[in-house]
Amino acid sequence: MKLLIIEDDINLACTLARRLTKQGFTCEVAHNQSDALLTARKLLPDFVLLDMKLGDDNGLILIKPLRSLLPQTHIVLLTGFASIATAVEAMRLGANDYLTKPVDMATLLKALNTEPVASASNVIDDAVMSPERLEWEHIQQVLHSNNGNVSVTARQLNMHRRTLQRKLQKKPVQQ
Repeated sequence: MKLLIIEDDINLACTLARRLTKQGFTCEVAHNQSDALLTARKLLPDFVLLDMKLGDDNGLILIKPLRSLLPQTHIVLLTGFASIATAVEAMRLGANDYLTKPVDMATLLKALNTEPVASASNVIDDAVMSPERLEWEHIQQVLHSNNGNVSVTARQLNMHRRTLQRKLQKKPVQQ
């Protein structure tokens, strides 16, 4: 089972590739649109995990070219900014599934229509994120999308700038 992961967050892409390799997938990673299309032509994957936000670009525009190149491929769109409008648009363009980040391995495997491979490491890898860790991840994602601008990030998160700065000074909570 060949899987193409199109994700601009290098750490998340590597984590997904590592976890899905343990589930029996042969994974390739692309971090931008041009690499994604080149890798898709070369690999001809059975499955594609596509991030909706690729740097400054929108992953939705990749669905049609991927679908025309790979008509039988199962495409799953991943997003940290879920909305009904984008879900409808993704399905209209040809995505098979739409998942919000963070996504647990069981949900991801279900979207890929595969069963999890039994192993002792699954228990550790698929632990549910604590609310504190989830908050930390969300803050980091919004901060990253604002190019590190704390004031803009605080306004988007509807919190005081000093509160955000205090939260950023804390070390990330472990899962």
